[in-house]
Amino acid sequence: MFPASKLRYHRCVKEKFRAAPRSGCPVSIGLEIFGDRWSLLIVRDLMVRGFRRFKDFLESGEGIATNVLADRLRKLESAGILSTRTDPDDARRVLYRLTEKGIDLAPTLLDLLVWGAKHEQTGAPCAVIAEMANNRATILAEVRRRWEADDPTPLLPWLGGPRNSRR
Repeated sequence: MFPASKLRYHRCVKEKFRAAPRSGCPVSIGLEIFGDRWSLLIVRDLMVRGFRRFKDFLESGEGIATNVLADRLRKLESAGILSTRTDPDDARRVLYRLTEKGIDLAPTLLDLLVWGAKHEQTGAPCAVIAEMANNRATILAEVRRRWEADDPTPLLPWLGGPRNSRR
């Protein structure tokens, strides 16, 4: 998946609130970060729907409770998957953004999306899924380009993006 020259192994990662992993297995460690129902959906919404604000996630249609959302956002930030900054339009609000570690999940999310659509009944348009599967490198390059440009335009418009209302 990743060329060996691009991998960086972190033996001594400083972390605030993380317990010691159950094992040294990379799959187990990954599942400790996003092995719940909500974490990868939050990453998905940051990556492909252009979500940035707490309210965007609440209105996503997934039905996440505010306390669960706040907890998952804190855990993802603590794990270095996302970062926060003050909203320049309203200093009382926080904007969320994937870190490099977070955007590196793009191939995993794309594979999960294609796998889910292939093996389960979903609301994803078949033609879009087929195009994504056939143009994997192009899709991943576009995801990274949008991340580097801090472009919140939804990658998959049929999923919907953040609402622009300021209530």
